[in-house]
Amino acid sequence: MINLDIAHRRLHNQHITRRTLETPQALVEWLGAVQAQDFAAAKWALGLRLQGVTDDDIEQAFTDGAILRTHVMRPTWHFVSPADIRWLLALTAPHVRAASAYYNRKLELDDAVFRRTNAVLANALQGGKQLTRDELASALQQAGIATDGEQRVTYIMMRAELDGVICSGARRGKQFTYALLAERAQQARTLDRDEALAELTMRYFTSHGPATIQDFVWWSGLTVGSRNGDIPSAA
Repeated sequence: MINLDIAHRRLHNQHITRRTLETPQALVEWLGAVQAQDFAAAKWALGLRLQGVTDDDIEQAFTDGAILRTHVMRPTWHFVSPADIRWLLALTAPHVRAASAYYNRKLELDDAVFRRTNAVLANALQGGKQLTRDELASALQQAGIATDGEQRVTYIMMRAELDGVICSGARRGKQFTYALLAERAQQARTLDRDEALAELTMRYFTSHGPATIQDFVWWSGLTVGSRNGDIPSAA
């Protein structure tokens, strides 16, 4: 049976039963990250937590780069704040890369290939360009990099996100674009691993609690252990 007090406190802390934050960026920063695999549903998840904010307002925040969409924490897209994107990637990307290792091997993608693909993508986007996935796939093909099959391009793009090379640009009609992270999030903070882990932990339990360590492990994609990047087992 659900403890109603816990449920009410979670709804309160997640800003579902209170709406005191005024912008999508402030809300995303409060929550730490918001899963955004389904873009329309993710915008709705933000909108229901903000008073008087419309779908157009959230779309504009995304267009302006006030909120970004990238692969982080788990092998899926999340909305993140441009101020947080670098330390979040540094903390969680190693685990997402590990989760993708099997598919990378299957697709014949290794570190040498990713160095090439990252360089091609960075060159194509340099100077404030925002290009679609198909346009970037064409740039890869022109550089002699195979893009056969949907999955190969998917994992090339995801690796570039995890490596902090690219992130979301503005939508072009209904199409998503990519931009250089260095140009899109010029004020991004960096934190050392322990600071980043403490920051993410604080954000989660403040905005999602009451919760358990197991809840945090599932949400963050991190693991409990003593290896670098893991949550200390005594946490």
